[in-house]
Amino acid sequence: MNEQTHELLEQVLIAHGGLERWNSFSIVCATLVTGGSLWGMKGLTQDGTPRQMTVWLHEQRASMMPFGAPNQRTVFTPDRIAIETIDGQVVAERQAPRESFRGHGEISPWDPLHRAYFNGYALWSYLTMPFLFTLAGVVTEEIEPWSEGAQLWRRLRVRFPEHIVTHCEVQDFYFGEDFLLRRHDYSVDVSGGLLAAQYVHDYVDAEGLRMPSKRRAYRRGADGHAVWDELLVAIDLSEISFS
Repeated sequence: MNEQTHELLEQVLIAHGGLERWNSFSIVCATLVTGGSLWGMKGLTQDGTPRQMTVWLHEQRASMMPFGAPNQRTVFTPDRIAIETIDGQVVAERQAPRESFRGHGEISPWDPLHRAYFNGYALWSYLTMPFLFTLAGVVTEEIEPWSEGAQLWRRLRVRFPEHIVTHCEVQDFYFGEDFLLRRHDYSVDVSGGLLAAQYVHDYVDAEGLRMPSKRRAYRRGADGHAVWDELLVAIDLSEISFS
């Protein structure tokens, strides 16, 4: 990591609450409501029911409830996805879940375990940004800035190692003058490499850590700009708490 990249990453971590404070917690919980066109593309029905998301900060592990029934939750790790009852009875599970997306395109249908895996890794990464950039094996590099309207946003290109499951290996993150995350670009490898530009806003303070409460992922065009009339995923977060 060169000096300029190190300086940007340091400022980004400070702006979001600081690595020392982050490391003092082990779990984040949040209420979320999701929407967008992706679910319909996958043959799934999406409702506006609030769900509880629990994410472990220092290992790839997450759980959402309710899922499929009021007494069911998901159990996500990179090597296994499961749906189980709240007393621990397994309803369905899949080992090596990433393999089940092999050959998928944008409109390949998803079953409940596909959906649970996607929810698990995506929300884990969103709720650990930008601190997951400091995990072992993650490589960051500052690339040329981006003009967004009248603003100039600095960018970090982040390369994730194989053991961290996420949207894709290389992703770009955009930061405003206050060093808070503004936008996140990636390709959805589990959906045929669908290109997305996710905008984040409405920051909240939770135990001294700053998190965006709204995320809107749009299809990203070949020119790098968002296609504003194609909202893929909408996520509203509330009641964010660290413990």
